[in-house]
Amino acid sequence: MSERTQWQRIARRIRVPLGFIFAAVFLWLARPTWHTMLASLLLVVPGVWLRAYAAGYVRKNAELTRTGPYAHTRNPLYLGSMMIAFGFAAAAASWIILIALAILFAAIYLPTIRSEEMYLREHFPGFDEYAKNVPRLLPRLAAAPTADVSGSFSSKLYLHHREYNASMGAIAIYAALAARLLFFKR
Repeated sequence: MSERTQWQRIARRIRVPLGFIFAAVFLWLARPTWHTMLASLLLVVPGVWLRAYAAGYVRKNAELTRTGPYAHTRNPLYLGSMMIAFGFAAAAASWIILIALAILFAAIYLPTIRSEEMYLREHFPGFDEYAKNVPRLLPRLAAAPTADVSGSFSSKLYLHHREYNASMGAIAIYAALAARLLFFKR
């Protein structure tokens, strides 16, 4: 197994626990203001919406999803996560958090995405054609010409993937930032 493949496996396993550790450090380093928290909504709200929207389309490991947001970006869930994370970095008003976040995404999410693409390429014959037409992360404005337009949003899939946790997490982080602002001024 190559070093790259080994790191991809490790990155997939540590990304969630590392996220919780980063959240604790985030709250410790954060220097929010009401203005930065309000401005952060411009990224956090669309990020939460994108994750919710994408979760209603994806059937993980069962099919190559090419409809809904997957017709615009191959990784709408990760894009939504990045929007949420960078939105909260803006709320925190900390360059340290912003730089650490960029490094974490490059070190953890890019290898994870590549690893998932290897899996999709092996299991779904249409992946290479899909990848030619749909960008990895930054979305195209119009749906890919090869997009599957037959799919529709499924609230059952949304609930199955428990994507409501992203909304609850965002609310909890805003509550923690507000509490920090109100009760723990430095």
